[in-house]
Amino acid sequence: MTNINLRRAGPAYDARTSRKLAAMSAEVLPPPGNDAHALSAATLRPGAVALSAVRFAIDQVDDGMVHLFAARLRLAAAAGLLKRGLGRPQCDAAREHRVRLRARRLAQRHQLESEGAMRLMSVLINEAHRHQSNNRPPQSHQGEPRMSATPAAIVPHLLRLLPPPRYWRPLFMGLPAPLREQLVIRALGRTLRVPAVMATLGEISGRRIGIQVTDLGIGWVLELHDNGIRCSQQPAETTISGSATDLLQLASREQDADSLFFQRRLSLTGDTELGLMLRNLLDRLPWEAVPLAQRIVLQRAARLLGNARAAYRS
Repeated sequence: MTNINLRRAGPAYDARTSRKLAAMSAEVLPPPGNDAHALSAATLRPGAVALSAVRFAIDQVDDGMVHLFAARLRLAAAAGLLKRGLGRPQCDAAREHRVRLRARRLAQRHQLESEGAMRLMSVLINEAHRHQSNNRPPQSHQGEPRMSATPAAIVPHLLRLLPPPRYWRPLFMGLPAPLREQLVIRALGRTLRVPAVMATLGEISGRRIGIQVTDLGIGWVLELHDNGIRCSQQPAETTISGSATDLLQLASREQDADSLFFQRRLSLTGDTELGLMLRNLLDRLPWEAVPLAQRIVLQRAARLLGNARAAYRS
């Protein structure tokens, strides 16, 4: 039997994945020392292989649930801070009732027992209460000024609670590829309908440009044509890779391309000449011709992610 060196197979095979694959192999293959006939019979057991694959998928769902649970607790802590700043009670019975009803409707839509979904939401709500109680600010001593949880004082704390884009990866990876393509086409379509923008980018018409969002694990190959932009199934001629935050800062002009590439926050692979041409075209792009609403959304989103990253790292 050929030995597979998982360490050399690529970065996707991390230590946790290796352990899970080893556990799957132990379920499917017989113990060492069995004869060749037993080994051949074991490898032909489709039920054992299917069971191991299903268990592996269940493990991935369980991991995702723990990540979502942690994110929910962080958001609950942020809500607790805001409620204290607004002078509102920690428990909101009306909202909790709406949350349970929404869980019941969603369970019925998926043909699940509604009582099970209600019990799950009760556990989540109780954990949120406990988490908010544990994160209460200390009471000030008599005569000392009481610290008020004003929105300005809460903002840095909220930014630290915002999970980095890499934690959103399961959500984006779960979207069907056609839907991801439609999202990027609609996002870029309004900008490319501006005549001045199309005239500037005319030099790369028909060329295939790849965009790889490294922390989200998604990417597109885009091709500019006379009627706008489309996604191509052919390999990219040149690819720009970077995190969601850095790519958004590039698109919003919060950071210039030279700085991002010099700091190696963005990378360029493939046809270098085409990549350099694209960088120059982006610098020449008439930013004032982009619709104002789109500019505001891009810049505010880029600043939010940039500030959240700085707060999270601090």
